[in-house]
Amino acid sequence: MIKTAFVIFVCKALSLVGRLVGKGSSLPGKICLKLDPNILKKIQLPSSIIAVTGSNGKTSTVEMIAQVLKNSGKRIAYNKEGSNQIEGVTTFLLNDCTLSGRVKSEIVLLESDERFARHTFRHFHPTHYVINNLYRDQMTRNGHTEWMYDIVKQSVYEDTHLILNADDPMVARFGMGRRNVTWFGVDRLPLSQEHNDSVYNDGAYCPECKHPLIYDYYHYNHIGSYHCPHCGLHREPTSYTVTQASQDEGYIVINGQYRIDLSFTGIYHFYNTLAAFSACSELGIPAETIVSSLQNYTMKNGRIMAFRAGEHEGTLLTSKHENSVSYDQSIRVAVRDPRDCTVMIIVDAISRKYFTSETSWLWDIDFELLGAEHIRKIILAGTYANDLAVRFSYTTIPFDKIEVIEDMDQAVEALKERSIGYVYGITCFSDKEKLLSRVETVSLEKGGKEE
Repeated sequence: MIKTAFVIFVCKALSLVGRLVGKGSSLPGKICLKLDPNILKKIQLPSSIIAVTGSNGKTSTVEMIAQVLKNSGKRIAYNKEGSNQIEGVTTFLLNDCTLSGRVKSEIVLLESDERFARHTFRHFHPTHYVINNLYRDQMTRNGHTEWMYDIVKQSVYEDTHLILNADDPMVARFGMGRRNVTWFGVDRLPLSQEHNDSVYNDGAYCPECKHPLIYDYYHYNHIGSYHCPHCGLHREPTSYTVTQASQDEGYIVINGQYRIDLSFTGIYHFYNTLAAFSACSELGIPAETIVSSLQNYTMKNGRIMAFRAGEHEGTLLTSKHENSVSYDQSIRVAVRDPRDCTVMIIVDAISRKYFTSETSWLWDIDFELLGAEHIRKIILAGTYANDLAVRFSYTTIPFDKIEVIEDMDQAVEALKERSIGYVYGITCFSDKEKLLSRVETVSLEKGGKEE
Protein backbone atom coordinates (compact mmCIF):
# COMPACT_ATOMS: atom_id res chain seq x y z
CA MET A 1 0.00 0.00 0.00
CA ILE A 2 1.44 3.35 -1.05
CA LYS A 3 1.86 5.76 1.85
CA THR A 4 -0.08 9.04 1.76
CA ALA A 5 3.10 10.98 2.50
CA PHE A 6 4.80 9.53 -0.58
CA VAL A 7 1.90 10.49 -2.87
CA ILE A 8 1.90 14.03 -1.49
CA PHE A 9 5.67 14.26 -1.94
CA VAL A 10 5.34 13.11 -5.57
CA CYS A 11 2.72 15.79 -6.21
CA LYS A 12 4.87 18.54 -4.74
CA ALA A 13 7.94 17.40 -6.68
CA LEU A 14 6.11 17.13 -10.00
CA SER A 15 4.46 20.52 -9.44
CA LEU A 16 7.85 22.11 -8.81
CA VAL A 17 9.17 20.69 -12.07
CA GLY A 18 6.00 21.80 -13.81
CA ARG A 19 6.39 25.39 -12.61
CA LEU A 20 9.95 25.45 -13.92
CA VAL A 21 8.78 24.48 -17.41
CA GLY A 22 5.53 26.46 -17.28
CA LYS A 23 3.18 23.46 -17.05
CA GLY A 24 1.80 21.06 -14.52
CA SER A 25 -1.54 22.24 -13.10
CA SER A 26 -3.22 18.86 -13.62
CA LEU A 27 -0.54 16.27 -14.51
CA PRO A 28 0.76 15.86 -10.92
CA GLY A 29 -2.77 15.17 -9.73
CA LYS A 30 -3.37 12.71 -12.54
CA ILE A 31 -0.27 10.73 -11.60
CA CYS A 32 -1.11 10.84 -7.89
CA LEU A 33 -4.61 9.50 -8.55
CA LYS A 34 -3.03 6.57 -10.39
CA LEU A 35 -0.74 5.94 -7.41
CA ASP A 36 -3.70 6.12 -5.01
CA PRO A 37 -7.23 6.61 -6.44
CA ASN A 38 -8.51 7.37 -2.93
CA ILE A 39 -5.92 9.94 -1.93
CA LEU A 40 -8.54 12.71 -1.60
CA LYS A 41 -10.37 10.65 1.02
CA LYS A 42 -7.20 10.32 3.07
CA ILE A 43 -6.26 13.95 3.49
CA GLN A 44 -7.56 16.10 6.35
CA LEU A 45 -9.60 18.99 4.93
CA PRO A 46 -10.57 22.18 6.79
CA SER A 47 -14.08 22.82 8.09
CA SER A 48 -14.99 25.18 5.22
CA ILE A 49 -14.95 23.95 1.62
CA ILE A 50 -16.52 26.21 -1.01
CA ALA A 51 -17.16 24.90 -4.51
CA VAL A 52 -18.40 26.78 -7.57
CA THR A 53 -19.80 25.18 -10.71
CA GLY A 54 -22.05 26.01 -13.66
CA SER A 55 -21.82 26.53 -17.39
CA ASN A 56 -20.39 30.05 -17.22
CA GLY A 57 -18.75 32.32 -14.67
CA LYS A 58 -16.98 29.74 -12.51
CA THR A 59 -13.47 31.17 -12.82
CA SER A 60 -14.54 34.78 -12.30
CA THR A 61 -16.71 33.94 -9.29
CA VAL A 62 -13.94 31.91 -7.64
CA GLU A 63 -11.41 34.70 -8.27
CA MET A 64 -13.66 37.25 -6.58
CA ILE A 65 -14.39 34.98 -3.61
CA ALA A 66 -10.63 34.43 -3.23
CA GLN A 67 -10.03 38.19 -3.28
CA VAL A 68 -12.55 38.75 -0.49
CA LEU A 69 -11.27 35.89 1.66
CA LYS A 70 -7.65 36.99 1.32
CA ASN A 71 -8.60 40.57 2.23
CA SER A 72 -10.38 39.13 5.27
CA GLY A 73 -7.13 37.59 6.46
CA LYS A 74 -8.17 34.03 5.63
CA ARG A 75 -5.62 31.51 4.47
CA ILE A 76 -7.09 29.77 1.44
CA ALA A 77 -6.15 27.05 -1.01
CA TYR A 78 -7.74 27.28 -4.45
CA ASN A 79 -7.15 26.26 -8.05
CA LYS A 80 -6.16 29.70 -9.31
CA GLU A 81 -4.90 28.22 -12.60
CA GLY A 82 -8.50 27.23 -13.39
CA SER A 83 -7.69 23.52 -13.78
CA ASN A 84 -11.11 22.39 -12.58
CA GLN A 85 -11.37 18.67 -13.18
CA ILE A 86 -10.48 16.12 -10.52
CA GLU A 87 -6.80 15.98 -11.55
CA GLY A 88 -6.38 19.75 -11.14
CA VAL A 89 -8.26 19.74 -7.84
CA THR A 90 -6.00 16.93 -6.58
CA THR A 91 -2.90 18.89 -7.57
CA PHE A 92 -3.73 22.06 -5.67
CA LEU A 93 -5.05 20.24 -2.59
CA LEU A 94 -2.02 17.97 -2.21
CA ASN A 95 0.31 20.91 -2.77
CA ASP A 96 -1.32 22.60 0.24
CA CYS A 97 -0.93 19.52 2.42
CA THR A 98 1.69 18.66 4.97
CA LEU A 99 3.31 15.29 4.38
CA SER A 100 1.05 13.93 7.13
CA GLY A 101 -1.94 14.77 4.92
CA ARG A 102 -3.34 17.88 6.63
CA VAL A 103 -4.43 20.78 4.41
CA LYS A 104 -2.70 23.83 5.85
CA SER A 105 -5.23 26.46 4.70
CA GLU A 106 -8.33 27.22 6.78
CA ILE A 107 -10.61 27.40 3.72
CA VAL A 108 -10.57 25.37 0.52
CA LEU A 109 -12.07 27.17 -2.49
CA LEU A 110 -12.43 25.27 -5.71
CA GLU A 111 -13.78 25.76 -9.18
CA SER A 112 -15.26 22.49 -10.39
CA ASP A 113 -16.07 21.52 -13.95
CA GLU A 114 -19.80 20.84 -14.05
CA ARG A 115 -19.28 17.42 -15.62
CA PHE A 116 -16.53 16.31 -13.26
CA ALA A 117 -17.86 17.61 -9.94
CA ARG A 118 -19.59 14.25 -9.36
CA HIS A 119 -16.19 12.52 -9.50
CA THR A 120 -14.43 15.00 -7.21
CA PHE A 121 -17.18 15.08 -4.58
CA ARG A 122 -17.29 11.30 -4.20
CA HIS A 123 -14.19 11.79 -2.08
CA PHE A 124 -15.36 14.76 -0.01
CA HIS A 125 -18.38 17.04 0.10
CA PRO A 126 -18.22 20.83 -0.09
CA THR A 127 -19.74 22.64 2.85
CA HIS A 128 -20.99 25.41 0.50
CA TYR A 129 -21.80 24.80 -3.15
CA VAL A 130 -22.47 27.69 -5.55
CA ILE A 131 -24.25 26.78 -8.79
CA ASN A 132 -24.33 29.76 -11.16
CA ASN A 133 -26.27 28.60 -14.22
CA LEU A 134 -26.84 25.83 -16.76
CA TYR A 135 -26.81 26.70 -20.48
CA ARG A 136 -26.43 24.89 -23.77
CA ASP A 137 -22.72 24.34 -23.69
CA GLN A 138 -20.16 22.32 -25.66
CA MET A 139 -22.57 19.89 -27.24
CA THR A 140 -19.80 17.41 -28.04
CA ARG A 141 -19.23 16.78 -24.33
CA ASN A 142 -22.25 18.17 -22.48
CA GLY A 143 -25.24 17.48 -24.71
CA HIS A 144 -28.35 19.33 -23.55
CA THR A 145 -28.86 21.32 -20.33
CA GLU A 146 -31.35 18.75 -19.00
CA TRP A 147 -28.75 16.00 -19.37
CA MET A 148 -26.25 18.24 -17.58
CA TYR A 149 -28.74 18.79 -14.76
CA ASP A 150 -28.76 15.02 -14.17
CA ILE A 151 -24.94 14.99 -14.17
CA VAL A 152 -24.54 17.92 -11.77
CA LYS A 153 -27.23 16.50 -9.47
CA GLN A 154 -24.90 13.57 -8.77
CA SER A 155 -22.51 16.06 -7.10
CA VAL A 156 -25.20 17.48 -4.75
CA TYR A 157 -25.31 15.95 -1.26
CA GLU A 158 -27.70 16.45 1.65
CA ASP A 159 -24.98 17.74 3.97
CA THR A 160 -23.97 20.52 1.55
CA HIS A 161 -25.34 24.05 1.84
CA LEU A 162 -26.44 25.10 -1.65
CA ILE A 163 -26.08 28.70 -2.89
CA LEU A 164 -28.24 28.86 -6.01
CA ASN A 165 -29.12 31.29 -8.78
CA ALA A 166 -32.88 31.65 -8.30
CA ASP A 167 -33.26 33.22 -11.76
CA ASP A 168 -32.27 30.05 -13.63
CA PRO A 169 -35.11 27.47 -13.60
CA MET A 170 -32.65 24.66 -14.35
CA VAL A 171 -30.59 25.58 -11.27
CA ALA A 172 -33.70 26.15 -9.14
CA ARG A 173 -34.53 22.45 -9.44
CA PHE A 174 -31.54 21.60 -7.23
CA GLY A 175 -33.21 23.46 -4.36
CA MET A 176 -36.70 21.96 -4.61
CA GLY A 177 -37.69 20.37 -1.30
CA ARG A 178 -34.41 21.27 0.45
CA ARG A 179 -33.97 23.33 3.60
CA ASN A 180 -30.26 24.18 3.42
CA VAL A 181 -30.45 26.51 0.41
CA THR A 182 -29.53 30.17 -0.01
CA TRP A 183 -30.92 31.94 -3.08
CA PHE A 184 -29.49 34.89 -5.01
CA GLY A 185 -30.97 36.76 -7.96
CA VAL A 186 -31.49 40.02 -9.82
CA ASP A 187 -34.72 41.99 -9.45
CA ARG A 188 -36.55 43.52 -12.40
CA LEU A 189 -34.31 46.25 -13.82
CA PRO A 190 -34.64 48.74 -16.68
CA LEU A 191 -32.62 46.27 -18.81
CA SER A 192 -35.14 43.46 -18.13
CA GLN A 193 -37.37 42.39 -21.01
CA GLU A 194 -40.96 41.24 -21.33
CA HIS A 195 -40.06 38.66 -23.98
CA ASN A 196 -37.10 36.42 -24.71
CA ASP A 197 -35.49 37.80 -27.87
CA SER A 198 -32.72 35.18 -28.08
CA VAL A 199 -32.39 32.83 -31.05
CA TYR A 200 -33.75 29.96 -28.93
CA ASN A 201 -35.81 29.72 -25.74
CA ASP A 202 -34.83 27.07 -23.21
CA GLY A 203 -37.35 28.58 -20.80
CA ALA A 204 -40.41 27.76 -22.89
CA TYR A 205 -41.22 24.65 -20.86
CA CYS A 206 -40.78 23.82 -17.22
CA PRO A 207 -37.63 21.68 -16.78
CA GLU A 208 -39.33 19.78 -13.96
CA CYS A 209 -42.74 18.78 -15.47
CA LYS A 210 -42.46 19.93 -19.14
CA HIS A 211 -45.57 22.13 -18.99
CA PRO A 212 -45.37 25.72 -20.32
CA LEU A 213 -43.33 28.00 -18.06
CA ILE A 214 -44.64 31.53 -17.46
CA TYR A 215 -42.21 34.45 -17.15
CA ASP A 216 -42.82 37.81 -15.50
CA TYR A 217 -39.64 39.18 -17.11
CA TYR A 218 -36.37 38.07 -18.65
CA HIS A 219 -32.84 39.33 -18.07
CA TYR A 220 -31.43 37.29 -20.96
CA ASN A 221 -32.14 33.91 -22.53
CA HIS A 222 -34.01 31.79 -19.94
CA ILE A 223 -32.75 33.81 -16.96
CA GLY A 224 -35.43 35.84 -15.20
CA SER A 225 -38.54 35.56 -13.03
CA TYR A 226 -40.75 32.55 -13.80
CA HIS A 227 -43.30 30.16 -12.39
CA CYS A 228 -44.92 26.90 -13.44
CA PRO A 229 -48.68 26.72 -12.76
CA HIS A 230 -48.55 22.92 -13.00
CA CYS A 231 -45.78 21.69 -10.66
CA GLY A 232 -45.03 24.85 -8.69
CA LEU A 233 -41.41 25.42 -9.75
CA HIS A 234 -40.85 29.16 -9.35
CA ARG A 235 -38.29 31.85 -8.70
CA GLU A 236 -37.70 31.60 -4.98
CA PRO A 237 -37.46 34.69 -2.74
CA THR A 238 -33.81 35.72 -2.66
CA SER A 239 -31.60 36.45 0.36
CA TYR A 240 -29.06 38.29 -1.79
CA THR A 241 -30.51 40.46 -4.50
CA VAL A 242 -29.35 43.03 -7.02
CA THR A 243 -32.04 45.60 -6.36
CA GLN A 244 -30.60 48.38 -8.51
CA ALA A 245 -27.99 48.50 -11.26
CA SER A 246 -26.70 50.57 -14.17
CA GLN A 247 -24.69 49.21 -17.04
CA ASP A 248 -23.91 52.73 -18.27
CA GLU A 249 -22.64 53.96 -14.89
CA GLY A 250 -21.17 50.57 -13.99
CA TYR A 251 -22.54 49.62 -10.59
CA ILE A 252 -24.89 47.28 -8.77
CA VAL A 253 -26.69 47.67 -5.44
CA ILE A 254 -27.21 44.54 -3.35
CA ASN A 255 -30.11 44.30 -0.91
CA GLY A 256 -30.85 47.98 -1.34
CA GLN A 257 -27.77 49.13 0.59
CA TYR A 258 -24.46 47.78 -0.68
CA ARG A 259 -23.22 49.53 -3.80
CA ILE A 260 -20.38 47.90 -5.73
CA ASP A 261 -18.79 49.78 -8.62
CA LEU A 262 -17.77 47.41 -11.39
CA SER A 263 -14.72 47.46 -13.64
CA PHE A 264 -16.84 45.87 -16.38
CA THR A 265 -20.56 45.97 -16.61
CA GLY A 266 -22.16 43.08 -18.49
CA ILE A 267 -25.09 41.43 -16.74
CA TYR A 268 -22.99 38.25 -16.52
CA HIS A 269 -20.77 40.15 -14.13
CA PHE A 270 -23.79 41.26 -12.08
CA TYR A 271 -24.50 37.58 -11.40
CA ASN A 272 -20.87 36.58 -10.80
CA THR A 273 -20.38 39.45 -8.34
CA LEU A 274 -23.65 38.64 -6.59
CA ALA A 275 -22.70 34.96 -6.31
CA ALA A 276 -19.35 35.92 -4.75
CA PHE A 277 -21.08 38.32 -2.34
CA SER A 278 -23.58 35.60 -1.36
CA ALA A 279 -20.95 32.93 -0.73
CA CYS A 280 -18.73 35.21 1.33
CA SER A 281 -21.70 36.45 3.37
CA GLU A 282 -22.70 32.85 4.13
CA LEU A 283 -19.17 32.29 5.44
CA GLY A 284 -19.65 35.18 7.86
CA ILE A 285 -17.51 37.80 6.12
CA PRO A 286 -18.83 41.31 6.95
CA ALA A 287 -20.64 42.99 4.06
CA GLU A 288 -18.38 46.04 4.30
CA THR A 289 -15.31 43.87 3.76
CA ILE A 290 -16.91 42.16 0.77
CA VAL A 291 -17.89 45.48 -0.81
CA SER A 292 -14.47 47.06 -0.34
CA SER A 293 -12.77 43.96 -1.78
CA LEU A 294 -14.94 43.94 -4.90
CA GLN A 295 -14.99 47.69 -5.58
CA ASN A 296 -13.79 48.20 -9.17
CA TYR A 297 -12.12 44.79 -9.03
CA THR A 298 -10.42 43.93 -12.31
CA MET A 299 -10.24 40.25 -13.20
CA LYS A 300 -6.80 38.69 -13.44
CA ASN A 301 -7.95 35.67 -15.47
CA GLY A 302 -7.36 37.27 -18.88
CA ARG A 303 -10.94 36.88 -20.09
CA ILE A 304 -11.13 40.60 -20.92
CA MET A 305 -8.07 42.29 -22.42
CA ALA A 306 -7.52 45.78 -23.81
CA PHE A 307 -5.39 46.09 -26.95
CA ARG A 308 -4.38 48.45 -29.72
CA ALA A 309 -4.55 47.40 -33.37
CA GLY A 310 -2.72 50.03 -35.41
CA GLU A 311 -4.35 53.33 -34.49
CA HIS A 312 -7.44 51.67 -33.06
CA GLU A 313 -8.11 50.87 -29.41
CA GLY A 314 -10.03 47.73 -28.64
CA THR A 315 -11.23 45.16 -26.12
CA LEU A 316 -10.96 41.40 -26.44
CA LEU A 317 -13.98 39.58 -25.00
CA THR A 318 -13.09 35.95 -24.45
CA SER A 319 -16.22 33.88 -24.88
CA LYS A 320 -16.75 30.18 -24.34
CA HIS A 321 -16.71 28.16 -27.55
CA GLU A 322 -19.73 25.99 -28.24
CA ASN A 323 -21.68 28.19 -25.81
CA SER A 324 -24.03 30.57 -27.59
CA VAL A 325 -25.12 32.39 -24.42
CA SER A 326 -21.52 33.41 -23.77
CA TYR A 327 -21.17 34.77 -27.30
CA ASP A 328 -24.52 36.55 -27.08
CA GLN A 329 -23.41 38.48 -24.01
CA SER A 330 -20.11 39.50 -25.64
CA ILE A 331 -21.97 40.70 -28.73
CA ARG A 332 -24.31 42.74 -26.54
CA VAL A 333 -21.32 44.64 -25.15
CA ALA A 334 -20.45 45.93 -28.63
CA VAL A 335 -24.09 46.63 -29.39
CA ARG A 336 -24.50 48.59 -26.14
CA ASP A 337 -21.45 50.79 -26.89
CA PRO A 338 -22.84 53.82 -28.80
CA ARG A 339 -19.54 54.59 -30.52
CA ASP A 340 -18.77 53.59 -34.08
CA CYS A 341 -17.35 50.09 -33.77
CA THR A 342 -15.65 47.32 -35.67
CA VAL A 343 -16.25 43.76 -34.49
CA MET A 344 -13.92 40.86 -35.27
CA ILE A 345 -15.29 37.35 -34.73
CA ILE A 346 -12.55 34.71 -34.66
CA VAL A 347 -13.30 30.98 -34.96
CA ASP A 348 -10.00 29.29 -35.73
CA ALA A 349 -10.48 26.20 -33.54
CA ILE A 350 -13.54 24.55 -32.03
CA SER A 351 -12.97 22.06 -29.22
CA ARG A 352 -9.71 22.05 -27.30
CA LYS A 353 -10.25 18.46 -26.24
CA TYR A 354 -12.39 16.67 -28.79
CA PHE A 355 -10.92 18.18 -31.96
CA THR A 356 -14.29 18.45 -33.60
CA SER A 357 -15.25 20.66 -36.52
CA GLU A 358 -18.91 20.70 -35.47
CA THR A 359 -20.25 24.25 -35.98
CA SER A 360 -24.01 23.94 -35.48
CA TRP A 361 -23.72 26.05 -32.30
CA LEU A 362 -22.92 29.08 -34.47
CA TRP A 363 -26.58 29.07 -35.53
CA ASP A 364 -27.68 29.59 -31.92
CA ILE A 365 -25.70 32.84 -31.55
CA ASP A 366 -27.68 36.06 -31.97
CA PHE A 367 -25.44 37.56 -34.66
CA GLU A 368 -28.46 39.54 -35.88
CA LEU A 369 -27.72 42.04 -33.10
CA LEU A 370 -24.62 43.15 -35.03
CA GLY A 371 -26.92 44.78 -37.56
CA ALA A 372 -26.96 47.85 -35.28
CA GLU A 373 -26.15 51.02 -37.23
CA HIS A 374 -23.07 51.94 -35.18
CA ILE A 375 -21.45 48.55 -35.92
CA ARG A 376 -19.70 49.87 -39.01
CA LYS A 377 -17.57 46.87 -39.93
CA ILE A 378 -17.46 43.15 -39.17
CA ILE A 379 -14.43 40.92 -39.81
CA LEU A 380 -14.97 37.16 -39.78
CA ALA A 381 -11.60 35.50 -39.23
CA GLY A 382 -9.96 32.12 -38.85
CA THR A 383 -10.29 28.62 -40.25
CA TYR A 384 -14.07 28.71 -39.86
CA ALA A 385 -14.54 32.18 -41.34
CA ASN A 386 -16.61 30.78 -44.19
CA ASP A 387 -18.84 28.85 -41.78
CA LEU A 388 -19.43 32.18 -40.06
CA ALA A 389 -20.10 33.81 -43.42
CA VAL A 390 -22.82 31.26 -44.20
CA ARG A 391 -24.42 31.98 -40.82
CA PHE A 392 -24.24 35.75 -41.46
CA SER A 393 -25.83 35.28 -44.89
CA TYR A 394 -29.03 34.38 -43.02
CA THR A 395 -29.09 37.71 -41.16
CA THR A 396 -30.19 41.04 -42.63
CA ILE A 397 -26.75 42.58 -42.12
CA PRO A 398 -25.50 44.14 -45.39
CA PHE A 399 -22.68 41.97 -46.66
CA ASP A 400 -20.74 44.99 -47.92
CA LYS A 401 -19.69 45.77 -44.34
CA ILE A 402 -18.44 42.20 -43.73
CA GLU A 403 -14.96 40.91 -44.59
CA VAL A 404 -14.25 37.18 -44.57
CA ILE A 405 -10.57 36.33 -44.04
CA GLU A 406 -9.35 32.87 -43.07
CA ASP A 407 -5.67 33.74 -42.61
CA MET A 408 -5.11 35.30 -39.18
CA ASP A 409 -2.16 37.48 -40.25
CA GLN A 410 -4.23 38.97 -43.05
CA ALA A 411 -7.26 39.34 -40.81
CA VAL A 412 -5.36 41.31 -38.16
CA GLU A 413 -3.77 43.49 -40.85
CA ALA A 414 -7.26 44.26 -42.11
CA LEU A 415 -8.25 45.08 -38.54
CA LYS A 416 -5.36 47.53 -38.24
CA GLU A 417 -5.83 49.14 -41.63
CA ARG A 418 -9.58 49.19 -42.24
CA SER A 419 -11.27 49.27 -38.84
CA ILE A 420 -13.79 52.01 -38.16
CA GLY A 421 -13.95 53.36 -34.62
CA TYR A 422 -13.46 51.26 -31.50
CA VAL A 423 -12.65 47.56 -31.97
CA TYR A 424 -14.15 44.54 -30.23
CA GLY A 425 -12.55 41.14 -30.69
CA ILE A 426 -14.81 38.21 -29.81
CA THR A 427 -13.33 34.72 -29.66
CA CYS A 428 -12.67 31.74 -27.39
CA PHE A 429 -9.96 30.78 -24.90
CA SER A 430 -8.06 28.71 -27.46
CA ASP A 431 -8.02 31.46 -30.08
CA LYS A 432 -7.50 34.63 -28.04
CA GLU A 433 -3.70 34.56 -28.31
CA LYS A 434 -4.05 34.42 -32.10
CA LEU A 435 -5.28 38.00 -31.84
CA LEU A 436 -3.30 39.20 -28.82
CA SER A 437 0.02 37.97 -30.24
CA ARG A 438 -0.52 40.19 -33.31
CA VAL A 439 -1.58 43.39 -31.54
CA GLU A 440 -0.32 45.55 -28.69
CA THR A 441 -1.93 44.77 -25.33
CA VAL A 442 -2.57 47.67 -22.96
CA SER A 443 -3.90 48.06 -19.43
CA LEU A 444 -7.62 47.66 -18.95
CA GLU A 445 -9.24 50.76 -17.50
CA LYS A 446 -12.67 51.13 -15.95
CA GLY A 447 -15.29 52.44 -18.32
CA GLY A 448 -14.05 50.66 -21.44
CA LYS A 449 -17.45 49.04 -21.99
CA GLU A 450 -16.15 45.60 -21.18
CA GLU A 451 -18.22 42.49 -20.58
